[in-house]
Amino acid sequence: MDASASTVTPESSDGPDPKAEANTSLATPPTVAIVGRPNVGKSTLFNRLVGGRRAIVDSQPGVTRDVHVAQAEWAGRWFYVVDTGGIVEDAEGELEEAIRRQALAAVESADLLIFMVDGREGPHPLDQHIAELLRRQRATVLLVVNKVDNLPKATEHLEFYSLGMGDPFPLSAASGKGSGDLLDRVIELLPADRGGDAADAGLRLAVIGRPNVGKSSYINKVLGSDRLVVSGEAGTTRDAIDTPFEQDGRTIVFVDTAGLRRRSRVETGIEYYAIVRALRAIDRADVCLLIVDADEGISNQDFRIARLAWDRGCGLVMAVNKWDLIEKDTHTVTRMERELRQRVPFLQAVPIVFISALTGQRVGRALDLAWQVGEERAKRIPTSEVNRALAALTTAVQPPQRRGKPLRFYYAAQVSSRPPVFALWTNYPKEVPKNYLRYLVNGFRKTWGFTGSPIRLRLRARRKEQA
Repeated sequence: MDASASTVTPESSDGPDPKAEANTSLATPPTVAIVGRPNVGKSTLFNRLVGGRRAIVDSQPGVTRDVHVAQAEWAGRWFYVVDTGGIVEDAEGELEEAIRRQALAAVESADLLIFMVDGREGPHPLDQHIAELLRRQRATVLLVVNKVDNLPKATEHLEFYSLGMGDPFPLSAASGKGSGDLLDRVIELLPADRGGDAADAGLRLAVIGRPNVGKSSYINKVLGSDRLVVSGEAGTTRDAIDTPFEQDGRTIVFVDTAGLRRRSRVETGIEYYAIVRALRAIDRADVCLLIVDADEGISNQDFRIARLAWDRGCGLVMAVNKWDLIEKDTHTVTRMERELRQRVPFLQAVPIVFISALTGQRVGRALDLAWQVGEERAKRIPTSEVNRALAALTTAVQPPQRRGKPLRFYYAAQVSSRPPVFALWTNYPKEVPKNYLRYLVNGFRKTWGFTGSPIRLRLRARRKEQA
């Protein structure tokens, strides 16, 4: 009995445990971008507007490094909210300049700009610089003075008239004071919704892996733009960012995640929330593209990340990046594939592709494999076929006995997809050995494929008194 392709640790609970799918729309409601210098509270306001901790908040300046987008609703009106990295006048270094470019790109595409300043510190020279930049934009600008707690009696916001950006709007994003009035004003200033029916979200692809293995570089190569910040500093991508992409009639929504690290190496609140973001991204994804670094070598942490996605029901493709840096011969690919699958048995079912995000080598192939895995994960097998396969498997290898009585499988059906879940009715569900369940999983996979997708089995008693 070959257990090398086992995809799950089967559970004996009744019923499927399908993943919740994100309610995603590709319609284009208006966009509100929050901009300002670092550490004035942009992410706090973002989280307040979208109703949850969607962006990372920390007292360290410059935490928000990528443009982060979520939908918000107020008074029956839906709109996008964009949280940007802080704009700095004289960017020092590659990363700061990249953050500045990203924030300015978000400004250019927004319908309404919330220009946030710090009411406790008063007008800052950088505020004046940003005001000059925003005056050149087509979008309406709403000046919001944050950290004003003594509402409605406060007057400190009035000194921001000096920026020449209209009436300053006082707010405490942390406590929520003034947020309802702000949302009312936002709705007044928004343009009408742009046309377009809601479209199918397509394939949700989470790009995962350790820090600095090339996740953002991969997405940038596919998109053909600098949509995500890319830097040589490990841990650049700290938020999960959804980016729709269409090609050849296919819609793929990228979910680029923070690099996952072992919990023992998580030292700051920033890293903790990055991990939370990554786990939620995996939970929202149909397929995970695991990027590993061929130059540094594939580590046990890479395999732990793969197992995390697999156990949570995601489809999986492994992309070995930086392949252009490896000295190789005609047998290198075959040898490495064999070694990887030997180290982790469930990788027998996972496609492996060797890429270079820098040169573009096989970048499109990885995308094609992810799409194929998504289709495999969504397959439904007719009940008649499931029962024929179950009968053939149990005839070829008889189920073991339980205290001198034979285990019997009566019938089976696929009860869910994404990932595929099969319910099997048996006389002693709690007594079926795991190795026999692995045999059944292997047999189902050999019959129907489900390449790159875990297969889950749910055992049910034929009669309650036998459970």
